[in-house]
Amino acid sequence: MTQSKHIPVLLDEALQLLAPHSGGRYIDATLGGGGHAEAILEASTPEGRLLGLDADPRAIERVQRRLARFGHRVTLARANFRHIAAIARTRDFPQVDGVLFDLGVSSYHLDEAEQGFSFSKEGPLDMRLNPDAGPSAADIVNTLDANDLADILYRYGEERRSRRIARAIVSNRPIHTTTQLAETIVKAVGRKPGVRLHPATRTFQALRIYVNDELGALEVALPQALSLLKPGGVLAVITFHSLEDRIVKHYFRQESRDCICPPHAPICTCGHQAQVEILYRKGLTPSPDEIARNLRSRSARLRAVRKL
Repeated sequence: MTQSKHIPVLLDEALQLLAPHSGGRYIDATLGGGGHAEAILEASTPEGRLLGLDADPRAIERVQRRLARFGHRVTLARANFRHIAAIARTRDFPQVDGVLFDLGVSSYHLDEAEQGFSFSKEGPLDMRLNPDAGPSAADIVNTLDANDLADILYRYGEERRSRRIARAIVSNRPIHTTTQLAETIVKAVGRKPGVRLHPATRTFQALRIYVNDELGALEVALPQALSLLKPGGVLAVITFHSLEDRIVKHYFRQESRDCICPPHAPICTCGHQAQVEILYRKGLTPSPDEIARNLRSRSARLRAVRKL
């Protein structure tokens, strides 16, 4: 099994759902390495256009080089996808044929130490996708008390040993590097032989989600993305853990129903009308072949809706 920085997850499935065509307009809300964006542009030759967003300035630089050959057909914006509607309208993408979110972090973030996402590589404990925005992971672990830290680890990482880990972090402060934090966690909870998941995995996930407010951004971005779609347009979201997937699944189900009143209500008073139809009720997951090629795809799930 090999790992590559350039393998976009569920690429064929995403393209099948989005069905890019010449003259269409598309938004890649999470550019990452640019693999999905490149494939959408190739499939929509010669006149398809794409707006790409990413909060990470390094991602913008990488993708700018990768997509240079598409010229005017590409518009890139350094922005968090929580502002997707405002960015789209100021970049002349008021209505689009498809929007794609590929959530989480890219392989670049995990393979490079500088931004502090990897517990296996020595680096500053940062974890901010946008290096200019808000407190870093180091700020969080070195200032919050044990109870608040434990709540973050449990809520965003579903870490059952959150209180033990939080107490260990507080006892070993200051912690400034990724390996310092990982070693603190291993000492606190141990590492069982034969268990594949590193003891620090859930803590790093929780801190990353909290630092970047990833779930909050997703909740405000989904309605905006839907508002940008033309009738018949597709909104597709690739998630990598249950917290993201729960938000997407709930929102898609809500917007696919004509009534969202409580089940015990005698009559409908909400006035809600279905805006979408769900494509693939349980979503799509990677094939065994894709997982073999790219182990990081194993937890991915693709959900999509078509606007009515």
